[in-house]
Amino acid sequence: MKTYMECWTAAAKSLFSQALAGEPELTESLTIPMAAEVFGFSATLAGDVAGSFSVLLDAGLLESPLVGEGMDQKAGWGELLREVADSAAGELLAATGGKCRVTGFEEIGAQNKASCAFLLQSGKRSWSIFALDEVRTGNANNFPSGPSAPAPDTVPDLPPSITPGIELLLDIELEASLRFGCREMPLGQILDLGPGDVVQLDRHVADPVDLVVGDKIVARGEVVLVNGNFGLRVTEVAAPRKRLESIRCLF
Repeated sequence: MKTYMECWTAAAKSLFSQALAGEPELTESLTIPMAAEVFGFSATLAGDVAGSFSVLLDAGLLESPLVGEGMDQKAGWGELLREVADSAAGELLAATGGKCRVTGFEEIGAQNKASCAFLLQSGKRSWSIFALDEVRTGNANNFPSGPSAPAPDTVPDLPPSITPGIELLLDIELEASLRFGCREMPLGQILDLGPGDVVQLDRHVADPVDLVVGDKIVARGEVVLVNGNFGLRVTEVAAPRKRLESIRCLF
């Protein structure tokens, strides 16, 4: 079964090559000594997979503008590593079905241990990166619920009244789409739209997005990145009967 460390490594290799200047390459290594000066960040995870995952980086990275010229390098690395942590959680959900959510992310000081070492290379320069994996697999019900915790997996099985013959429909392929929001506009404004125009929707950036099948909302959740692609981390789902109503458009 895929682990969070494996998902993090894949997400880091992909996002580092996309986001960092010069497209540096991240490789795993067992022989890198711990750098004398480091800075780092730690992600707190909750769900079926929970714990903390810390990343320590060679302080020499702060002297190289890999995250962008004129930017605060430490803040830039923090934003990038938060994105990697979220992407890894989404990848783990897609690969195993295990719920995993980043509920906290903070800067940390130096540590004296690491689970895995990496080498980030750009041209003739290289920097060491270390990961401390303190993530464990458990039951989502063992973790306290709260405003930032994922909704518990309490969705009931299909009701008896709709189960007969339902297995005949389970292989039907449906087109699902994400709806970020909507807005009513006069036809004149629509015809006047051009490149560069901005259309404001009726939903705040922090609000959940809808997963729509047919004309029915079957789930809501948060947008995440999975290996450079958009994904949806589901936080709430409609009742099974409501979800089944979404296939009426096929008949």
